[in-house]
Amino acid sequence: LGSVSVSSFMDLPPRPELFDFHGISMTHCFTDNWENIQNFQAKQDDILIATYPKAGTTWVSYMLDLLYFGQTFPERQISTSIYQTVPFLEINVPFMDSGVVLANKLDTSPRLIKTHFPVQFVPKSFWEQNCRVVYVARNAKDNVVSFFHFDRMNKVVFGSWYDHVNGWWKKKQTHSKVHYMFYEDLIEDAGQELDKLCHFLDMSPSVETKTWILDRAQFHNMKNNTMVNHSVVPVMDFEISHFMRKGKVGDWKNHFTVAQNEMFDEDYKMKMTDSTLQFRTEI
Repeated sequence: LGSVSVSSFMDLPPRPELFDFHGISMTHCFTDNWENIQNFQAKQDDILIATYPKAGTTWVSYMLDLLYFGQTFPERQISTSIYQTVPFLEINVPFMDSGVVLANKLDTSPRLIKTHFPVQFVPKSFWEQNCRVVYVARNAKDNVVSFFHFDRMNKVVFGSWYDHVNGWWKKKQTHSKVHYMFYEDLIEDAGQELDKLCHFLDMSPSVETKTWILDRAQFHNMKNNTMVNHSVVPVMDFEISHFMRKGKVGDWKNHFTVAQNEMFDEDYKMKMTDSTLQFRTEI
């Protein structure tokens, strides 16, 4: 869960060049457009969805998209992929529009934009404009298993999980516009978490609308929805692993040996000593 991926579990295909970038392990597809990313001009009503990879990004992005635009623009839900409606700000690969270009193309209000950046990499305009930020965190054990399977079909890395979740947690303590969510809470009671999200966004959708959103945002419905499951994104190799795999809490038990779990717990305790963050590894 640090700067090195969990490649010790099995042999992986060759990785793209991994390098230290301002203290964070990154690959070129997230840094080559750095100046344009950092100069990105946020708008006051933009909503930034921030997560460590494989922590519920698409789930919350889709819920927000449905909440704001699902019934206003129903055709969009069946014709436009979520990677276009909720652009990934830092992505920059040769055969697709960059995240910055896609974000600047958005004509919705608010614009929904996602990032996996640690808090210190977020373009300053988001803070200057006092934008709302929705951060989603997932317990380390399930996150590392999900990241491992994802890493087999599409390379990505954003440094230490510990630094990421704690950095954003500290930001929340001093910034009222950061809403910090937990993946496990979403799994346990998505309706309650949707209510909290609506309160944060100053929205009051009807009971019928919330029920409709929760139904569409069920894991099996998202997994079978080509506009949400990223199957139309060319950089994803679904022959190796699906982008949406299980969506469970506690799946780490099917992967960790007793010895690995003990080592993990020891490392976790050491690195989370000073944190007030509390995670659940089962529900």
